[in-house]
Amino acid sequence: MFRVRRRNTVQQSLQKLGLRCSVDEVRNIALVGSGGGERAMVGLLGSLVQLDKVGLLDSILYLSGVSGSTWCMASLYQEPDWSTKLEAVKDKIIQRLSGPAVSWGDAFAKLKKYYYEKDIFSLTDFWAAMVVTTFVKEIDERTLTEQWNQQSKDPFPIYTLIDKQFKQKKEGDPWFEITPHEAGFSLTGAFVGVSSFGSQFEKGSMIKKQPEIDMLYLQALCGSALADGEEILKFIWQKIKDLFEKKKNILEEMGKEDPDPSIDKCFQVILDLVDMNLCVLDGKDPSAYDKSIRTTLTDLAGGITQLIFPEGKLDLADKEAAKLYMESYSTDVCNNLSVRFSFWPFDFFYSFCRCIFQWIWGRKYYFLNNMTAKPVPIPLLESEMRDYIDAGLLLNSPYFSVLRKERNINLIISLDFSDGDPFTTVKEAAKMCKERNIPFPEVIIPNGHSEKPKDFYVFKGQNVPTVIHIPLFNVVNCGDDIEAWRNKYCTFQGAYSAEMITDLIEVAGKNITNNKAKVVEEIRAIIGLPV
Repeated sequence: MFRVRRRNTVQQSLQKLGLRCSVDEVRNIALVGSGGGERAMVGLLGSLVQLDKVGLLDSILYLSGVSGSTWCMASLYQEPDWSTKLEAVKDKIIQRLSGPAVSWGDAFAKLKKYYYEKDIFSLTDFWAAMVVTTFVKEIDERTLTEQWNQQSKDPFPIYTLIDKQFKQKKEGDPWFEITPHEAGFSLTGAFVGVSSFGSQFEKGSMIKKQPEIDMLYLQALCGSALADGEEILKFIWQKIKDLFEKKKNILEEMGKEDPDPSIDKCFQVILDLVDMNLCVLDGKDPSAYDKSIRTTLTDLAGGITQLIFPEGKLDLADKEAAKLYMESYSTDVCNNLSVRFSFWPFDFFYSFCRCIFQWIWGRKYYFLNNMTAKPVPIPLLESEMRDYIDAGLLLNSPYFSVLRKERNINLIISLDFSDGDPFTTVKEAAKMCKERNIPFPEVIIPNGHSEKPKDFYVFKGQNVPTVIHIPLFNVVNCGDDIEAWRNKYCTFQGAYSAEMITDLIEVAGKNITNNKAKVVEEIRAIIGLPV
């Protein structure tokens, strides 16, 4: 129903561009935004603003994003019919991003809510409350179903992620999408109503309802791969340290103005344990923290030695052995503390440790649990829970969501905000499509263009969608300063200043302004209109 109505909008938009065609001749156009943290969020916003100004925005049927691009989408769709008032919406978003951060108290309260309101806790909950809020500067508790109006005048939003188990096994369909209607596997076609995503199912029937995920959690689910694994690991441990160093604030939240001295000792053990893990990650001797932990735990137990884990020399050169050592050690410490301190926020810390050592992100009850469905591959039916992670860990642009057969896309406009080689996503997409027999044009990049890309590329062929590929930083909008721009807007850095946001919006917008005529010509070609 939405597609039928949207096609009328697209037809009117094309007529204003001088492309006269009937509603039946209207072709399906998808805009895809890559990952790239706040760079992608702001870059997509700048691109959309210019698409609106040059009259191209209303020609788009689907808007799909990975990681940072989904942060932009989440902000836009807060405003009903945002595409009809984009300049005002842009100003509002910039004002928020340039403004104060979410308060520590509000973020901590949100973390507590996530921890207690559902059955399964993962690092994604922590990432949402304590990390994503520092970039998007808000706690958006609305849900997709609340946010979307079927009469919307905006492109249809598709938020994308991947199934971690399928990524690891390199089989099945890892491509997962969440829209205002449904959540599920893009290529397999197995879906559940979006409000039921995360609820517990058995043989196709819901047996335990869980809260619908809110927009803050969705942004964390889609956008958590901002750096490599070890860098993220250190960052998260440091975030936990920052959290538990705010002892005074935590005690106030607990209502313990004059706490039991034993609680002070529990805080001390936790901070020592965090520092010990950080020490090991940095390849430093953690024995001082080990000694402090053992002493404090013995004090808490009235002089009785507590830790089961034996004292021993840690081989820091063997990273895997060190990781296993710290997992066992930390588990022992948490088990010991949990006997006496089983309440908030200490119970959260024990769950956090389990998640960080097992690297549990985006864990949810699985809607296909124990189903029997012939069209669905057996591996898709075999587990009670699945883990969902940032799609950028497999492919940093959401091609497979718009290549879903039923969507019948004729033109993909790819905005690439990735770090490094701006052609990695489109080349990988072509390779993966070839392996899966999915129609996609051949991608050949001229020599030297990875280092000095232009601002507009077209890939096309017979019986395949046309792909327009636009790298964010290029020789047209950055001249010889491409590397300087890339260094200025790293993926994993603090929130941008107001000046950085304004500059990036302008640079991204130039890619659209400079190429309006070329985009119109590609639309003309897919419709089959004479030049």
